[in-house]
Amino acid sequence: MTVDEVMEEILRDRIFYELSTGGVTLSGGDPVFQHEFSLAILERSKAEGLHTAIETSANCSWNVLSKFLPVTDLVMMDIKHLSPTRHLETTGASNEDILDNALRLAQTSKPLIIRVPVIPTVNDVPEEIEEIALFIRAFPNLQHLELLPFHRLGEGKYRALGLDYRASHLKTPTKEKMNQLAARASECGVEVRVG
Repeated sequence: MTVDEVMEEILRDRIFYELSTGGVTLSGGDPVFQHEFSLAILERSKAEGLHTAIETSANCSWNVLSKFLPVTDLVMMDIKHLSPTRHLETTGASNEDILDNALRLAQTSKPLIIRVPVIPTVNDVPEEIEEIALFIRAFPNLQHLELLPFHRLGEGKYRALGLDYRASHLKTPTKEKMNQLAARASECGVEVRVG
């Protein structure tokens, strides 16, 4: 699709945005991976007076991420793990840029929501959630920490593409488990929401 085609689709829902105080959110994949296209959509959305947000892993250079700030009203950013070793083992990528970008975003006035996908065997223990909460608790622009329970909604897509779904053995954390993790983060002085 072209930027014009996307904007035509977006603007069809203008009345919904106005009645709900909603707007346009660019999410996954990840808008930073196609930053020129994403930026064009956000620029046009802002020109139309729409609220804009991005959901990102922030696994990019600050040079790329900072270009989003003038046209983005809210940043929702994932932090999966603080340990560089564990992050690399579980995601296949370094978290160096991610954590650096989190610290840089904290120095802006842009509202920031930190999201943690809670994944069994990866980061589903209170100590790891506490570590993330301690890292972000002093961010002046932090709106809240959001804990998102792992789900298997992508499994069907993997099968349809003939790909191995390596998370097929994992189960969604229970509500009790999610509440336990939220309580630990709250003890660190962070507002927590469970998705």
